[in-house]
Amino acid sequence: MSSSPLIDELIEAFRCLPGVGQKSAQRMSLHLLERNRQGGRKLGETLALALDKIGNCRHCRNLTEEAVCRICANPGREHRLCCVVETPADVLAIEQAGAYRGMYFVLMGHLSPIDGIGPEQLGIPLLLERVAGAGFEEVILACNATVEGDATAWYIAEQLRGTKARISRIAHGVPVGGELEFTDGGTLAHAFSGRAPMDPP
Repeated sequence: MSSSPLIDELIEAFRCLPGVGQKSAQRMSLHLLERNRQGGRKLGETLALALDKIGNCRHCRNLTEEAVCRICANPGREHRLCCVVETPADVLAIEQAGAYRGMYFVLMGHLSPIDGIGPEQLGIPLLLERVAGAGFEEVILACNATVEGDATAWYIAEQLRGTKARISRIAHGVPVGGELEFTDGGTLAHAFSGRAPMDPP
């Protein structure tokens, strides 16, 4: 506790960020107050604007300040493919990898009945509408390799069984450059269950 209630309030405000504890929040708060008040003002203004303007794309649910995000509106994308991910961070990771040029659908989480997160909260009815109406040839399930991610992927796959779209799941297993002796058992199990035939060149 400092001599200023407002500083204490600022420190507490920074603690809402993931991974930011008391010391980190204190360091960031004091840095802005001591050395970078202009940066602090810019941060505050941009954050307020973003919270006010940014919503969800009406097609894919990704975060955007537009009604339809730039990926969905891009005619150069592969509109026959749809990749289902859990969060906007997953979209950023896939885009940065540069190996996928199709469309997305962002669930904004995973199934968790104990937390009150069911199909409605994840927008799965909207996903089913999109698959039926957009003519996707393939839906790629890219949920995380967790118990919740697996359950979510299986649920979505079951809901899509009656559609014309082919349903696939991204491979999970040993990372490129990884060594088997340092790979955990769960990852190895995924690698073996998801093995693919190795055709000769």
